[in-house]
Amino acid sequence: MRSTYRRTAVAVLAGVLLCGTAACTGEKSGPAAVGENGERAGQKPVEVTPAAAVRKAADNSRRITSLTYRMSGEVQGQTMEGTAAMSMKPPAMQMHMKGGSAGETGEVELRLTGDAMYINGGAEAAAEMDGKSWLKLDMAELKKSTGQDPLGGLSSQADRNPAEESASMSAARDLKKVGPATVDGVRTTHYTGTVTLADVRASLADEDAETRERRTQALKKYEDMGIEKLSMDMWIDGSDHTKQFRTRSTTDKGRLDLTITFVDFNKPVTVKAPPASETMDLAEMMKGAGGAAA
Repeated sequence: MRSTYRRTAVAVLAGVLLCGTAACTGEKSGPAAVGENGERAGQKPVEVTPAAAVRKAADNSRRITSLTYRMSGEVQGQTMEGTAAMSMKPPAMQMHMKGGSAGETGEVELRLTGDAMYINGGAEAAAEMDGKSWLKLDMAELKKSTGQDPLGGLSSQADRNPAEESASMSAARDLKKVGPATVDGVRTTHYTGTVTLADVRASLADEDAETRERRTQALKKYEDMGIEKLSMDMWIDGSDHTKQFRTRSTTDKGRLDLTITFVDFNKPVTVKAPPASETMDLAEMMKGAGGAAA
């Protein structure tokens, strides 16, 4: 791949992986649930501790089966912005992103459906793949031929409930309420805090074995980036759901500053595979090259 397409694709994949580990949670509040002042209709707002508010927002998000969100920021020198829709049941994702580094930018569309991931880099990708703009990665086939997950767990992100990671913020020792803020026209309460990976790991002691294993794997992604501490901001709406989440840190290859803003939730998300005539299969390419990695 040429540098712009390759770098943009890397930025997209990094963003998807971090979306699962950087507390990507949220539900959209309906007009009947939240009043003009961000309060539940007919009820006086109840003051809760910051830790309780953050934990409740995370717990409320466990019922999410699908969501739509915007993402923007920087991951290790790669800038990115885009939109995504994902379904946890059944697992599927569609994402449009643009970004890059050092003055080189490009656009990428990603689709994840079933056991296959498709990446479209537009005209630049088509020029490199005999006029076919989509690259297909068959996860099962690639794992079988290489003996490992070809994208380090990316294919499992769509069906993993991201709410599990938002509870990490409640482990912050300096967690505090900043105050009211409006996000996308929705009244929210802004909370902020700093967590160390050690504190988050310690907080997993009371989780069940399966949850603890998943979240431990998520922490490893941060460790692989040289991160020891994360600054987090959460904006919670009047229905105790996360409207926006921001994660910041310094990695061994540059800044991490990722913001997720949630637009919708629990509405049907349908992702279709692109036409076969426009798709090049990476597994077939590897077979044709004698199994050598591209």
